[in-house]
Amino acid sequence: MSTLSIDGFSPLAVARPTSVADLAALVRDADAAGRAVYPVGGGTMLDHGLPPTKAGTAADLRGLDRVIDYPARDMTITVQAGITIARLQDALRAEGQQLPVDVPRPDRATLGGAVATNASGPRRFGHGTLRDYVIGISVVNDAGQEVKGGGRVVKNVAGYDLMKLYTGSFGTLGIISQLTLKVKPRAEATAVVIVRCDEAALNPLLTGVLARTRTRPTVTTVLNAPAATRSGLAAGPFAVLIGYEEKRVAVDWQVATLTSELAPEQVAGMTVAAGPDAETWVRSLTDFPLAENVGVSWKANLLPAETADFLLRADRLDPRPDLMAHAGNGIVYGHFPAETSVERVKSGLDHLLRLAHSAAGNVVVTRCPPAWKAALPVWGNSSPDRKLMRAVKDKLDPRRLFNPGRFVDGI
Repeated sequence: MSTLSIDGFSPLAVARPTSVADLAALVRDADAAGRAVYPVGGGTMLDHGLPPTKAGTAADLRGLDRVIDYPARDMTITVQAGITIARLQDALRAEGQQLPVDVPRPDRATLGGAVATNASGPRRFGHGTLRDYVIGISVVNDAGQEVKGGGRVVKNVAGYDLMKLYTGSFGTLGIISQLTLKVKPRAEATAVVIVRCDEAALNPLLTGVLARTRTRPTVTTVLNAPAATRSGLAAGPFAVLIGYEEKRVAVDWQVATLTSELAPEQVAGMTVAAGPDAETWVRSLTDFPLAENVGVSWKANLLPAETADFLLRADRLDPRPDLMAHAGNGIVYGHFPAETSVERVKSGLDHLLRLAHSAAGNVVVTRCPPAWKAALPVWGNSSPDRKLMRAVKDKLDPRRLFNPGRFVDGI
């Protein structure tokens, strides 16, 4: 049997269940032995969170990857949690449909892992997150039983909303085994307008033009100069990428309308990418949180109206981070340079936490060397909701069977 290390905590024996019955038996055996179970998929988010606190077994769910039911006319699909995002999208594409949620490294990332971390990307502004698409869920609980919530039809309203409880729970309340999703038609056309601007124009562009535009963008993402250079854009203080996807005539109208709404003094340069080129840009923005050859990575959430001010202040940090913001949602991702020391990273994060706190938000560390986690605020500032999260954990997993120690405050 192979082994796995999570944040230097090893060796964890790796089990590879190929059925829900196998997974349930694994959970029961671990509980009887007083060991933990650590659900894993493609490993794209394995660096996120605190180190494990209990010996146990890593449950590799990629063997649970079947499409259970796909009534395309109902615009729903039921699949096992170990299916990769790429394979799921391929199945939907064959029927002219999509799950319009962007997940980094879709060829590796599994649907269960994406739901457990509530992953999202640049199209979050126009389409929402996975919480908006999960309408049915099956989870193996601490007794090794598969429990279900929701259903396979969009109008099902019976029972507790377990879908939202388990989405973003980081695998700490149970192991997701199956999901039913509502899906959308694929867009006929896509386009991305890339606007380069200076510091003075950033806030008027985000809180003025884009807040009042007659168009309906699905993407409103900002890159600072280091991030833009990494992405292959011409150097400049900031680049704002505004994306559209709809019927072709609607996309063409929106691009022309946005162009007319931009004041000349706000634009240092502008280009338009369409079709496959636009889709390439969206994929690039989606993968930014998992960029290679960077140091410590982090994610901030804050009031959307405060995004421009946060970016301007974060861009002046020394060392200067690569920054990307989904401005319409108040989500900011950053990478410190690879050579940055732990002391300078901690100083930078402390400054970012103060900025985020003043904007009613928080900052969490998504990737860093395991040895640094004891010194860094991995889950950011504490908040009142964590008391409720701990109470839910106590009720659903009192013996600390699932992913113990890895979630906020060591849950």
